[in-house]
Formats: sequence, structure tokens, C-alpha cells
Amino acid sequence: MRWGAVAVAVALSTALGLGVPAALAGAGLGAVALVRTLAPARLRPGHHLDVSLVIAEVVAAIAAVAATGGWLSPFLFSLAATGVVVGYGFGLARAALAAMAVGVVVSLLSALTSGLGATEAALLGWSQILLVYLVAGYARRIFVEESERASLALGQVSRLTEANGLLSELYRVAQSLPVSLDLGDTLALVVRRVRDLLAPDVVVVLLPDDGDATWSAAVAEGARVRAPVPLDQLPPTLRTAAAQIDAHLEPELTVGAGLALGSRSGLYTGLRARGQLVGLLAIEKRDAFSLDSRDAPLLEGIGEQAALAIDNARLFRRLRTVGADQERMRIARDLHDRIGQSLAYLAFELDRLAAQAQAAPLEAELRDLRDDVRGAVSEVRETLYDLRAEVSEQVGLAAVIDEFVQRVGSRSGLIIDLRIDGSARLSLTQERELLRIAQEAVTNVERHAEASSVRVTLRLRPGSALLEVADDGNGFAKSGPERLDAYGLVGMRERADAIGAQLEIDTAPGHGTTIRCYLQQPDREGVPG
Repeated sequence: MRWGAVAVAVALSTALGLGVPAALAGAGLGAVALVRTLAPARLRPGHHLDVSLVIAEVVAAIAAVAATGGWLSPFLFSLAATGVVVGYGFGLARAALAAMAVGVVVSLLSALTSGLGATEAALLGWSQILLVYLVAGYARRIFVEESERASLALGQVSRLTEANGLLSELYRVAQSLPVSLDLGDTLALVVRRVRDLLAPDVVVVLLPDDGDATWSAAVAEGARVRAPVPLDQLPPTLRTAAAQIDAHLEPELTVGAGLALGSRSGLYTGLRARGQLVGLLAIEKRDAFSLDSRDAPLLEGIGEQAALAIDNARLFRRLRTVGADQERMRIARDLHDRIGQSLAYLAFELDRLAAQAQAAPLEAELRDLRDDVRGAVSEVRETLYDLRAEVSEQVGLAAVIDEFVQRVGSRSGLIIDLRIDGSARLSLTQERELLRIAQEAVTNVERHAEASSVRVTLRLRPGSALLEVADDGNGFAKSGPERLDAYGLVGMRERADAIGAQLEIDTAPGHGTTIRCYLQQPDREGVPG
């Protein structure tokens, strides 16, 4: 474009006989075109040109125009060519401002050098220059900025592709971590996943000890970690990982700097859950530079899953202790309500018979007392049997409930209608809680409802269950909280909440009671199936 503009301008200057000024202008603009041909203008980072070079080219074109007739100069084509450079290099808004400035300068110089004051020529020339500048500025928006967006989009697609691969691996991690709330099982799954994805020579998991500020190795495969130590006395690599959010990479470990003597590269990350540091995960390899920045997101992803799993397992261990205490309290209540009262009655009868021992024959009373003792012993056996009854991998919920209601029916005289629909299995935790709810509900009917019959319905489907216990007894008023507590309904609600089930109670005085427990597990997408 520059060479074309110079050639046209020189040809017209020759035809118009503009002489030496035109020759000098043509030579100067030719030199500019030659320099630009040998060293083309290039967009720098940020998509802008070198301002000083552009100004020099514009000044040269303005000087040629002013020296050869102003707005009527044949070198106006070269001034238009600079508009392409300015507009394409700096954008629409700056091109408009530059065109305004060029117009003012050319008009003033034309008036001074050529004495031309024709407004029509000035407006016509200026409008043409302005148009070229604006068109070039708009072309930049179309091509350069769209090219930048396309490049950005391609970069995002590349990053998304990489992230997709990473997420696929992390999804595999999430699928395998952890269905168990046992800390040992959780750590075994974490180590297995680390070995599958990163194949380290050393895997170490450090956990804080309960009750003090020391840390111990819960897992130490391929390395020996000394006895529990405070956090500030751990190796520098682990302290660094504990202090930062991202994984800490050591691509080349010096001899003795790793957890194992032969380790030459390592990757370390903190395990954080609920905003707290709950553990440290370290992996090392024997070869230097065998771990790099591409491995860090994988270990961080495993670490996020592992932190939640470990925290859940530790919390569950504490809750299990609390749950055991509560279970002991429930057993104590059962023994007090059933066995304690019976034994207190027996003690009272023995005192009465001892007082009458010399006054009257005691055979009939002793026979009755013997029957009462046998009844108390039977109650002890039934209570202990109920506590021992448990679901397992081999024995499902339906079989245990069937056996339980048969025993209740034989000892109480209740007519029990058991209806079981389906044979699907739930997790052991869910089945155990449903069993305890069923035992509590049926036992309540036996003790308090004064019912003649009870219907127990158990419907099992993959991922869901319905337990319903309905009796024809006297019912009760739900408005009295002391009654709810006396019948063990609070404990049943707590058990249902622990497994994400819903417990409904339908009762009224004289109309029996129906207790319904419904469990629906979410599907893999988090939506109930």
C-alpha cells in the first residue's frame, strides 16, 4: 500500500509539474516505504504498535502533503496509507482522534505554505482521511480483536481438555473414596488411589494426635517416620505443605532431605477439611524430576477427597463413642423398666413371705414367686437376644425382622402380620438403624399399646426402603412431649435422621398408632432415584 501510494503520487506530481518539492517528498516517502518493507511494523504484546515509529511515518506524510499543495496534493494517498497503520494498530477510538489531529495540522500547514483557504477542498480531503482511519480502526476490531478472542478460546479449550482429563481421574478418586467410615479402610483406599495414579516409591500420611499437638504417621510405606512430633519439628517439606494451600513440589531432593534416604523427588500436600488442617499427604520417588507440576493437581484432588474422608472417619469414631454411651443408657433404661421393676417386685414378695413364714403355709405363694422369677429371667434373655440380633453381610434386614417378630408374637400373644416386599440390600449402617427402629416400634406396641394385633410392613428396593408398624391399640396424644419421650419416639427420630430417613407418626387416642419410616438414597448425580 505504501509503495502504491508513493508511485501514484510521483506519477501525478510529474504530470502536474510540481518539481523539486514533489521529488523530495517522493524520495522521503519512498525511503519510509523501504524501511517498512525491510522491517515491517509488528503488533507488540497487547496488540499495539511502536508509537514513535508510527508518529515518524505520519509526520513524514504530513510534511509531503503540506509541501506539495496541501489537501490538493497527490501525496494525500500516502497520508491515507498512514491511516491504515494507525487505525489497525491502535483501534477505532484512537484512530478517530488521530484523524482529527492530522486534519488540523494539515489544514494549518497548507494555509501557511500554500496559501490555500478553500474550505471545500479541506473538507473533502479531511473526510477522506477520516474515513480511511475509521475503516482501518474498525478492521482492527473485526480481525485483530476477534483473532485474540479466537486464540483465547482455543487456549480455554486446551485448558478445558486438560481439566477434563484431570476431572476424570478425580472422579475415579471420588468413586473409590470412601464408602467406609472406618479410618483404616479410608487410609487404605487413599494409598491405593495414590499408587494407581502416581506410582510413588514412598507414601506417608501424617495425622494429628487427639488431645495434644503432636503428629504421627498413620501410613508410612517405603519410609521410616520417627515417633510423634510437634508440627514445627516435622521435615521442612512437610512444614511447607502444611503452611500453604497448594501442593509443594520438590523436583530434585538433596540426599537426606526426603522422608526416605533414597528419595530424589517429592510432592507434599496438606489435607484440609472444614477449614482446618487434618492431615499431611506425602509421596516421593527415587529418581530426580520424576514428579513435576502436572502431578500436583492430581495429588491435590486426591488430598481434597482424602481430607473429607479422614475427617469423617475421625468424627465418626468420636460419634461412635458417644453413640455407645447412649446405647448403654438405652440398655440401662430397658433393664430398669423391665428387669428392675420385676426384681423389685420379687424383693417385695420375698420380704412379705419371710414375714409370714411362721404364720401360714407358703406353698402357693412360693409357686407364684417361682413363676415370677422365671418371667424375669425370660425378660432378661429376650432383652439380651434383641440386643444381639444384628444384620450382617450374610443375614439381611428382612430375615432379622422376621425372626424378631416371631419371638415377640410367641411371648406376647400379639397377632403380628409381617409383610415383606423385595429383597434388595442397603448399607449395613442403614439396615441396622432400620432394625432398631422396628424393634423399638414393635416393643412399644407390646408394652404400651394394649393392642391385639400389629402389622409390620417392610418394602425393600434398590436405594430405598419403607418400614411401617401399625397397631390397633389405644394410641396416644402427640401433643404431650413426655409421651413421645416415654415411648422412645425421640430415639427413633434420631436413628432415622442419622441415615437420612423420614419418620412419620400417625396416632390418636383410641385409634391405634402407625409409625412409618421412609428411606430414599440419592442417585449418583445427587438426585433421588
